[in-house]
Amino acid sequence: MRAIEFQQYGGPEVLRAVTAEVPEPGPGKVSIDVAYTGVNFADLKARSEGYRVPELPYVPGLEVSGRVRALGAGVTGLAVGQEVAALTEGGAYAEVVVADPATVLSLPAGMDLRTAATLPTVLPTAYALIHSVGRLQPGETVLVQGAAGGVGTVAGRLARAAGAGAVYGVVSSAAKTAHAKAHGYDEVFVGAFQDPVRQATGGRGVDLVLDPVGGDTLRAGLASLAPFGRLVSFGNASSAEPWSVGQPELYPLGVSVAGFSVLSLAKTAPAELRRLSEQAFAKALDGTVSLPVTAEFALEDAAEAHRLMGARTSTGKLLLRVGA
Repeated sequence: MRAIEFQQYGGPEVLRAVTAEVPEPGPGKVSIDVAYTGVNFADLKARSEGYRVPELPYVPGLEVSGRVRALGAGVTGLAVGQEVAALTEGGAYAEVVVADPATVLSLPAGMDLRTAATLPTVLPTAYALIHSVGRLQPGETVLVQGAAGGVGTVAGRLARAAGAGAVYGVVSSAAKTAHAKAHGYDEVFVGAFQDPVRQATGGRGVDLVLDPVGGDTLRAGLASLAPFGRLVSFGNASSAEPWSVGQPELYPLGVSVAGFSVLSLAKTAPAELRRLSEQAFAKALDGTVSLPVTAEFALEDAAEAHRLMGARTSTGKLLLRVGA
């Protein structure tokens, strides 16, 4: 089968097209003929710095849509040929990937494989950030970093549907502002945001901050919270050193900090991930959210997809076309 792997860490040029053996599902596993693979920032961190890479060579990729190819011993509830979307532990830049059935979702009627490939990581993450972890209440205000990216695009729509009083976004360039405003954001800040947030909220701050960046950006987000506000960390795109908060930051205004990782939840609480994913997918079916595919690449052009995402100029979702 065709696959994309890297044998050393580095830039997009380390991604290589190879011919690999077709993986067989062991007991309790499922193999999937891949139609589309989603490209995520975690893939870039895997390639550049070994994020969640157990060993080299490594085939990246965390989410796919496709059809069930084979079932391992003991797997029930799925059928060969069934159209599915799946979260994987890696290996999705390939024509066939193996997944845990707990992270494989049957496609609802009316959902095509291309749309389905945009959802396994982004939609459950955004839904959890707004509802399960962030617990946004009607009338509250929210600030989302990376408002024009995949999670940010969906989070804006979900916050609006949840009755947010105001939805603020942060983007890396002015070119991304229009995209964010088209997906639920009232006001979008470019780059520095701490002072503009205070101005926009009359000095109060926001009730919920969603941060995938870490480092100084996370600290600025924490300083942008209103009394009793919440910050949810869901990534470390800055690759900053591990951070910590304590009494000096939390006590004065009674703020709190939480964290979320859809990949970690897949390991620690797969049943919760399935429940969360089903709730989230329903929001795509009823039209509450949509995640536009802004660029699509052939599998062999995965390096170009990484260059585009790494340049921080893309919006929405990037896909690799594999077996569609």
